[in-house]
Amino acid sequence: MSIVDQLQRQHLKQLTPYASARRSMSGGNIWLNANESPYSNSYTVDDSKLNRYPEFQSQPLNQAYAEYAGVESSQVLSSRGSDEGIELLIRAFCEPGQDKVLICPPTYGMYAISAKTFAVGVTEVPLLKSWQLDTESVIDAAADSKVIFLCSPSNPLGNRLNPDDIEQVLQHSPSSIVVVDEAYIEFSSGNSVAGWLERYPNLVVLRTLSKAFALAGIRCGFLLANDDIIELLQKVLAPYPLPDPTVQIAVQALQTSSLERLQQQVSALVSERKRVETTLQQTPMTLMAESDTNFLLYQCEDAAELVSTLAEKGLLIRNQSAQRGLNNVVRITIGSAAENDELIQQLKDYFS
Repeated sequence: MSIVDQLQRQHLKQLTPYASARRSMSGGNIWLNANESPYSNSYTVDDSKLNRYPEFQSQPLNQAYAEYAGVESSQVLSSRGSDEGIELLIRAFCEPGQDKVLICPPTYGMYAISAKTFAVGVTEVPLLKSWQLDTESVIDAAADSKVIFLCSPSNPLGNRLNPDDIEQVLQHSPSSIVVVDEAYIEFSSGNSVAGWLERYPNLVVLRTLSKAFALAGIRCGFLLANDDIIELLQKVLAPYPLPDPTVQIAVQALQTSSLERLQQQVSALVSERKRVETTLQQTPMTLMAESDTNFLLYQCEDAAELVSTLAEKGLLIRNQSAQRGLNNVVRITIGSAAENDELIQQLKDYFS
């Protein structure tokens, strides 16, 4: 028996790690499998202080994001992507081997993975056939759940949860932390719930620069919450969570000129999404939900074969068939116009 087998925490023996797009697929020259932006924008980095540790929390960065999100800077925590925010919430609020989080599958896989990593239980309340919350069941299960994770707009579905349902959960679950993951909010036609923080002390909103801001490579996310939650999370946050180059680039991305560019790029991607969706109506694939994101989710006859065939031709899309209720389903990121043209042609060839 190896030293790892002897000493590892017992619950980790059965844990399957999260299979990210990069971890599960490689190669190719058109990447439409990770919901990344096709845009690569230029920034400058001052290297004169790279010999020094960065700030625990950058006030210029948190202030800039607070102004962007319409909240107070004291209600902002910056972190290594929103994935770290998920982990911080579980570590801060859940007792291992005792407490539970609640998720509504199909949903983002890191909620459950992060909980299981810390020996925290996971209660599942599946979405309804309409892909909306089973609000009554969520509220009932909340009595036994410390943290409730709601993804809106949804990954992997793409649709937006009914805001009235989210508010019902907040109102009737005052003893649970209700987390609304808004990673794709910039693409949405609906409003953010960040403006609800004053009304609901149990609300937390997750944000990221990885999607619409086209900055997946710098790993920068934000957690929006009332001051007491932010103060608690700072107790379990690493001493230097964000590298200085990340902070510099993020601050530049939140300047007025950069935000204007962001809106132009989001508008272009939404237009491309509509074009791709309209064109793919000619294929035998079935759209699973109306998208409020930068991707589309389709059901096909054989998802594994489709993903494999496109990958052999250098085009990567994501197989989501392991998710509850998503049998033979693929997720397609909206890329540049040229990438989308290639996608459309390859799908036409595949189904011809």
